[in-house]
Amino acid sequence: MKKVLLLDNNHPILQKGLEKLGYHCDTDLTSSKTEVEAFIHQYDGIVIRSRFKIDKIFIDATKNMQFIARVGAGLESIDTEYASQKGIQLIAAPEGNRNAVGEHTLGMLLSLFNHLNKANREIRQGKWLREANRGIELDGKTVGIIGYGNMGKAFAKKLRGFEVKVICYDIKAGVGDENCQQVSLEEFQSEVDVVSIHTPHNKESYKMINTHFIAAFKKPVFLLNTGRGTAVVTDALVEALKSGKILGAGLDVLEYEKTSFENLFENKELPKAFKHLITAENVLLSPHVAGWTVESKIKLAQTIVDKVALLVQSDF
Repeated sequence: MKKVLLLDNNHPILQKGLEKLGYHCDTDLTSSKTEVEAFIHQYDGIVIRSRFKIDKIFIDATKNMQFIARVGAGLESIDTEYASQKGIQLIAAPEGNRNAVGEHTLGMLLSLFNHLNKANREIRQGKWLREANRGIELDGKTVGIIGYGNMGKAFAKKLRGFEVKVICYDIKAGVGDENCQQVSLEEFQSEVDVVSIHTPHNKESYKMINTHFIAAFKKPVFLLNTGRGTAVVTDALVEALKSGKILGAGLDVLEYEKTSFENLFENKELPKAFKHLITAENVLLSPHVAGWTVESKIKLAQTIVDKVALLVQSDF
């Protein structure tokens, strides 16, 4: 019987589904990467979230590996090129949490526009400040999406109920659809009122939102990031918040996150830019949970099972 190693906690339907496909599943939630490398040769498949990197050393320790599945949208924690060279099938599950990300992004945007986080905090302190919390409306604005894949498309779909113009910029051509018009970067930066980042972590997106990029916007913008924290240079963001170039920011992900996404900092010393973010009235933060809903946990697990089933049917 073929064996699969489950390296993180996931919804029980994942293990049950793999067992129905004929796999024996073992779970290891505590062993280090080095410890797992010592026995990974026994397995035909791995299911992981982001516990540690699947690098060349780890892949070389495998002998019969047929697939590596990540219960999430991206594969940046895996050396995909080397795994492919070894004939290992790679599986991700962006379909499983795209709706959750779309809803979370919209929620952040509306909260920023209407000062909901700020107003809630003030009322709890006994302050009733109506004029100071006068909001702005989304209708009539231009919303720009950077990265028009599963997540970007889900956000654009959520915007269909608003009288807004939705445009996107993507390094791939021909990704626009009935919900969003694809434009050049120059046109994007000249038109948008809101920028929402939905890029995976790669060399093109790494530190893309920097001082030069922000300066190119023709008017002040709101910035949302539910993609990867490494896309935004926090120092540049803070400077733009201070100058008014960025009117507000909704950040579900941060530059400082560890690869596992489970912790922010190795020590108690907070970066200066982060200290500004946690005190700024016009910044909304959440701990990398945009795709982390009750429903998405189920859908992510089922997506992995469905994709492994397709591999089984094709005999790899």
